[in-house]
Amino acid sequence: MRFAARLLVVALAVPAMADDSGTRAASNPHALRFGQLETPYLPRRGYADGPYGQVHYRDTGSGRPLVLIHQAPQSSRQFTNVYEPLHARGIRAIGVDLPGFGESDPMAFVPTIEDWAAIVPAVLDHLGIDQADIAGHHTGAMVATEVALQFPERVRRVILNGPFPMDAERRRALLEGMGRREVEFDYPADGSHLRETYDIRFELYGDDADPKTITRYTIDKFSGYAPFWTGHHAAFIYDHAASIGKLKHPTMILTNTGDQIYEEAQMTRRQRPDFVYVELDGGGIDVVDQLTTEWADSVAAFLDRR
Repeated sequence: MRFAARLLVVALAVPAMADDSGTRAASNPHALRFGQLETPYLPRRGYADGPYGQVHYRDTGSGRPLVLIHQAPQSSRQFTNVYEPLHARGIRAIGVDLPGFGESDPMAFVPTIEDWAAIVPAVLDHLGIDQADIAGHHTGAMVATEVALQFPERVRRVILNGPFPMDAERRRALLEGMGRREVEFDYPADGSHLRETYDIRFELYGDDADPKTITRYTIDKFSGYAPFWTGHHAAFIYDHAASIGKLKHPTMILTNTGDQIYEEAQMTRRQRPDFVYVELDGGGIDVVDQLTTEWADSVAAFLDRR
């Protein structure tokens, strides 16, 4: 009898699970109280087996494939606001978390940009894609460059959103500053480091900073499985100028006048006058969120060039 009772409970539960969400919401007192929740556009998430473990990605699913590589220390959530606009423009946007950031597995050693490039073919293989365009922002622009150099047959076009060439003196200064601020980062018991990080990011964003967006940036910084400083360390030891000089793919320099490394984009423009150059007015280091439509339009226009 006890077994039969259990079967009856299960049988009675199945129809309730089959109800559509509208029916459930209508009978849910909490839904009646708070109303319909806004659901954002979310690409399908997945994992590919990469050379250093699992690689987490977000994939809009159809269109011309474009791999998106985030800046440090963030994740593929950096492109949250452009996944849908890119998809609407016929682009299959595939955001990838670099190893140790977002939900990708960390590496067992301090990584370089050259190391990180190896995850992109693994993701493309997993998705059954032979060739894709690639775009990267800041640190991601370095990774995009290296992917094109190491795996030229897998790349159609390259978008460098914030290239970062630097001389030896600048490199030394950046590495020294990173050592003090990031490698030796203090995690006080009162959690004040979270507020300090939030305040810094709020200021860096510039005008009209949205507290919810800044909160996402702050959480992203500390949510990866690797020490967050490994992102800037990989960027600052990489010779982007030398690598840019070797690029043979059709390439666009994408920058904005408020970017922290706007002058480096001008250096790259002088180094490679053959590259397409697009400059957006305003914004800052968070241009993807600040100038979303202009950014998506610029990317789509370059990929559509004959």
